[in-house]
Order: sequence, then C-alpha cells, then structure tokens
Amino acid sequence: MSAVVDIRDLHVAFATDAEPVRAVDGVSLSVEPGQVLAVVGESGSGKTVTGKAILKLLPETATVSGAVLLAGKDVVSLDRRAMRAVRGRDVAMVFQEPSSALNPVYTVGWQIAEGLRAHGEVSKKEARRRAVEILGRVGIPDPETRVDHYPHQFSGGQKQRIVIAMALSLGPKVIVADEPTTALDVTVQAEILDLLRRVRREFGTAIVLITHNMGVVADLADRVAVMYQGKVVEEADVRELFANPRHEYTRALLEAVPRLGGHVTAEEPEQGTDPTAEPAVPAVVEARDLEIVYPGRIGRQGFRAVDRASFAIAPGEVLGLVGESGSGKTTIGRAIAGLTRASGGSLRVLGHEMVGFRERAFRPLRARIGFVFQDPATSFNPLLTIAECVAEPLIVHGRARDLADARRRVDELLDAVHLPTSYGARYPHELSGGQRQRASLARALALDPELLIADEPTSALDVSVQARVLEVFTELQERLRFATLFISHDLAVVGMLADRIAVLYHGQLVEMGASEQVLGDPRDAYTRRLLASVPVPDPVEQERRREELRALQS
Repeated sequence: MSAVVDIRDLHVAFATDAEPVRAVDGVSLSVEPGQVLAVVGESGSGKTVTGKAILKLLPETATVSGAVLLAGKDVVSLDRRAMRAVRGRDVAMVFQEPSSALNPVYTVGWQIAEGLRAHGEVSKKEARRRAVEILGRVGIPDPETRVDHYPHQFSGGQKQRIVIAMALSLGPKVIVADEPTTALDVTVQAEILDLLRRVRREFGTAIVLITHNMGVVADLADRVAVMYQGKVVEEADVRELFANPRHEYTRALLEAVPRLGGHVTAEEPEQGTDPTAEPAVPAVVEARDLEIVYPGRIGRQGFRAVDRASFAIAPGEVLGLVGESGSGKTTIGRAIAGLTRASGGSLRVLGHEMVGFRERAFRPLRARIGFVFQDPATSFNPLLTIAECVAEPLIVHGRARDLADARRRVDELLDAVHLPTSYGARYPHELSGGQRQRASLARALALDPELLIADEPTSALDVSVQARVLEVFTELQERLRFATLFISHDLAVVGMLADRIAVLYHGQLVEMGASEQVLGDPRDAYTRRLLASVPVPDPVEQERRREELRALQS
C-alpha cells in the first residue's frame, strides 16, 4: 500500500538571536491509508514541529530541508497558493486546544461551512446541510439546532468533536491530531478516542497522533514513533513497542507512566476498624451536608454545584477528590480556601466555620492554607521573577519586609522542590511547565501551611515531568506532614498519592474510602465507569478494558 504521508530526512531549525535551534534532526516516517501512527515524546522533542511540517504551518523563522510527500506532492517545495489547495482536502489538523482553534464570534456551523466554501463552489444552503451532517456524524446531539450555536455554548469534549468535524469536512486522506485529549476528563477522553477510531473505520482516514499520553497510544495507535531531541529513536508496532521497548528512553517513558493501583499510601487498618470511617483526630477540614449554590440570573433558579457532601481531612492526610469536569471538585477546593462562598450545611476549616464567614475573621487563617493552581503560567505574575513570586506570601503576611529579607527562605524553598536557586532570577515564561509547577508548589509552601489544596497540578504535563513533580510532592508531604486536598480527574495519579479517595458526580459524593478499596473494589457504578475509562499503557489490557467500558455503558 502506498503511503499517504512519506517524510524523508526532515530537518527543521529555528533562527534565534543566538545560534539556530535544531528542532527536528533527520526524521523519516511514513503513514499508510487508514493507519494510526502515534508520535510520542516529551515537550521539546520535535513532535508538534514534525506534525506542522506536514501542513507547512511552521513560522517564517523556520528553515526546512528534506521531503514531506503528501499525495505525491512535496509539501516543502509548494508555495502558499498550492498549499491552500492541499490543506483541508489532502491533510487537516486537529489542534491541541479547541477553544483557541474555534473563532468565538462565529457559529460552529458557519466555521465548518467556511472551509467547504473556500475549497469549492458550494451554496450556503448546501454548506449548511453538510455542516449539520458532519456534526451528527461526530456525535453532537441535535445537530440541526446546535449548528447555529457558538463555541462557548459547548463543553470541552463537544468542542473537540467540532474541531474533528471541521477536519473531516473535506474528506482529507490524513489528519494530524496534536494532543487531542490533553486535559480532558477520562470519560470524555474515552469518547474522543472512540470517535477517532470510528473516523478511521468509516472514512478510511489515516491519523498522525501526537501525544505524550502512553495510555492513549495503547488505546488507538497501530504504530509508534518515539522522538527524543528531534530524532526518532525507536519505531515499532504498538504491541511490540509496549511488550519489548528497545531504546532506554522509551523504557524510561513507559516507567514514568502512573498506573492504577501502582502505589498505595494508606496503612493497613487495624483489626476491626473501618478504613472508610472519618479520622478520629480533630480534622483540619470537616464538611457536613455541604451545599454550594451559584445564584442564577433574575427569574432563574441558581445552579447547585455541590449537593450535601460530607467528608473530613485529618492532619497529615492526603484526600484525593476525583470526578469529571462540572462535578464540583474545584468548587469545593475554592470554598475551603475561602475563594467561593458555601451556601448551606457546615464547612469547618482549621476550626473556622466557612458558611456565612466574614473575610476579616478568616484572613489570619489564610497564612495556614496553601493553594497550587492548575495552570502556574496564569497564576504567576509575569512581571515578577520566580524569587519575587515565591517571596510574595511572606511579604503579604508580614513574615519578611522585602525580597532581600525573604531571600534565604526563598532559596530553601527552591532547593526543597529541586530547582536551582539561580532560577529565582528568571521570569515565569523562562521556565518549562514542570519547573513552573514546582515553583508554584514552593510558593504554596512558603508559609508552612497546615493544609494544601492542589487543583489538577499535573493535568497537562508530560509523563516524565509529571513523575518528577509527583516525586517532589510526595517527598515534601511525607517530610512536612501537611494535610492535602488533591483534586484531579486522573485516578492513577490520585492512587499514587492519596490515603483516601472521594468520588464526586454532579455535586454529590457517590463514594469514599481507602485508596486501595476505591481503586480495587469500587462500589458505585459511576466509579466503575470512571475506572474503566482510564487508558492503561498496555494495548492488550486496554482492548479488554475497552470492552468492559462498553458493557458498563450499555
């Protein structure tokens, strides 16, 4: 079978003020019709640059050599006009973040129709009909109505489906999917992977899947190419690669993947004790029938985000809070930190009642609570150096007069999270994602908090970077013994860290217990479905789990 994409000795370098940066160094890959080729590796390995080279979407600072043969044409040598004819018809791209790929001021139907009309004489009526048809085929409910909706009116998973629909609208021979499931809930991720599998089967489209998630690779790919520092270090059939990885970097990548039940932190319960019982010692956080309601617009009922949830966190304990987007996880975390108002029931944090609390009374307690945000890039002030960001809580709470006074403590914190103290002089954008997340952890621990709230701190990190951040987190938690609310949708990560796990579904706490019980013998149907949705880095096992998930959904 002739390849739909044939990359031969591709080199890509970017011009900088210093020496050129070589992003891709002699890559050769091919993709056959209907095949899924996964290109994996850490950030900076050259995955996305290789994918964008297929569509010639690289910036003007890029110097490209080699050949990228697409439907018999060498993309490298085509001019802009010729490339416009190729994009969409021969190759299309699904970008990592659908919110930034969709135009917020146009309806999704208009955006799909725009691609159809740009490539041929298609009437408005025919373009709309085809937009409705393709939205229905990718699983958007009520496509005749939703075709006139705007991107903000769709969930994250639905927006990803719309981006896939746009890519499919002109029937391309190959789709380049760049991290199509990053930061999606495991249940939504499973739906998107099923959709991509159906795209290959029904449309016969080849897929170049760019990802760092080895579970997604095991679930979808036929072949795998592993990239490291711009080179392909290993390429093999998916089952062969997972069963017998040959390159040491591939082995390290697979070893870094968190596995369900891979680590148990809870101690064996004493004879006759109930491992799901609330801790006997005075709790750092105690919620009883907690309710959080967001007020609605005039004449509309409010939205109940949390509905009669009861739980407790003991000193030194890690409670994992899991569930899909919209289940109320982050709302609970923000309510504990005093950033969202609790509406009813009781929520006691460090002995202070949070229902109806007054900011002036709660302010002294803020120094005893640390918060690690999901995206450190947006939680850091870009105008401050890392040292100034870490020192900020010390200065605000009167522990230090200025940065010079806090410098010793800042250096201790950076050292504790395994960052060189010289990084204190850098700005947030000069650090990698994993380094920023570790700096964020250092800032959260600056005041020696008794309670730490970590909201999805590893959701968008590479597996190896995620592993290093989790190692640092575990080491600090064991040494400092602060209580932790760890919020995540990744059950494998939560299983590595948490003593107990609480599962939220539509604002209700449907299951809570020791980590090994919840992960090994879940009692609620939703928890079982959540566990079955987690892709594991083993193609044979993942195929079995896929069938199990279908059975649970039927």
